[in-house]
Amino acid sequence: MSRILIIDDDKEINKLIFDVLTNNNYEPYSVFSGEEALKEINNREFDLIILDLMLPNKSGEEVLEEIRRNWSLPIIVISAKGIIKKKIEVLKLGADDYLIKPFDLEELIARVECVIRRYNKELLKGKENILEFKDLVLNVDERRLIISEKEIQLTLKEYEILKMFLENPKRTFSKVNIYERLWEDEFLANDDILNTHISNLRNKLKKANNKVKYIETVWGLGYRLCRD
Repeated sequence: MSRILIIDDDKEINKLIFDVLTNNNYEPYSVFSGEEALKEINNREFDLIILDLMLPNKSGEEVLEEIRRNWSLPIIVISAKGIIKKKIEVLKLGADDYLIKPFDLEELIARVECVIRRYNKELLKGKENILEFKDLVLNVDERRLIISEKEIQLTLKEYEILKMFLENPKRTFSKVNIYERLWEDEFLANDDILNTHISNLRNKLKKANNKVKYIETVWGLGYRLCRD
């Protein structure tokens, strides 16, 4: 679940953004000043910053510059200032996107998804050991799975099973193949352990994106990546 910091001194707008992020399965945190924001970023990891420009004491531009000097985080600026010159200035300071108040909440969520997805791709760019399938990206070096813009936590065996499928995208694996390859032991008639791991993996993938099928059952043969 992506963790997002909202920096806006308007409590009503802050709560509105907090609620819509929560309803869209993000983990939001709210602060109301630049000083609070910098302390929070220093103490906790975030996947995205939503930053208002009109803040007390320390301006949004100052906060943006300080974040850029010390951290590598995607930042969406929200502001009532719709002047093109101001937008260009803020983007040059390092903002990844700029949204003018008042904004549509669905557009905000779309911008959030887009910026996080773009940022995650940049993080993975240049890595040699990357496996991809549909909207799924597995960083083998870091054992990090991303589906769309979300990071998915896997157990060791779930990770090994998925990696095996991704490394052999056209192959169908029988239960015997999977068990003896990953457990390095003789497969016995009782396949409850294997079934449980595969079921848990498929459920996690489905929860991340229920519109895409990643692993399919080939009846009488075993499992493979879904080709549809």
